[in-house]
Amino acid sequence: MAANEDQEMELEALRSIYEGDLCFRELSPVSFQYRIGENGDPKAFLIEVSWPETYPQTAPVISMDAFFNNTISSAIKQSILDKLMVEVEANLGTAMTYTLFEYAKDNKELFMEKQPVNTVTSVSNSIAIGTPDVPASKKKDKKEQLSKTQKRKLADKTGREDDRSIEEVKEKSEEQLELWSLKNMVGYSSEKYS
Repeated sequence: MAANEDQEMELEALRSIYEGDLCFRELSPVSFQYRIGENGDPKAFLIEVSWPETYPQTAPVISMDAFFNNTISSAIKQSILDKLMVEVEANLGTAMTYTLFEYAKDNKELFMEKQPVNTVTSVSNSIAIGTPDVPASKKKDKKEQLSKTQKRKLADKTGREDDRSIEEVKEKSEEQLELWSLKNMVGYSSEKYS
């Protein structure tokens, strides 16, 4: 049987076995991820298995470089990969992706026994090592809010007369309202005395 036929059969089997399993993710027809452990578990990790063209006659590529694994020490990752490679050697020539995922699930506690549970420390170490420093000034990009008085003073300094125009319209409106009121009162009073 050709390697591609073996891959097609294994792909179909994986899709059938892991259908509805939230831990399994098919990245492409030749690349898969499986989360070992539940969400929120400090000892959970993610394994990625990719098939080269000649898989299963040659070993798959196994990776733990996913962001999900950033809290795991590199020594623990390497230890897990070494143990998985022993399984790969034992299963070379046969479909082994399911076997690798199940082996990792069965041995999760053993793999992660030396991993510290305090993930906050690990995360801060990982961030300090893995990402560039972000200047504190980036946090102060928010614009300053001005009060109405400050806005008027700013408008006066810049020569804008928009605020003055509004004030003038208000004053004229008040004057017109007073005139209208006076006219109506005069008209009302003159009607009353007529």
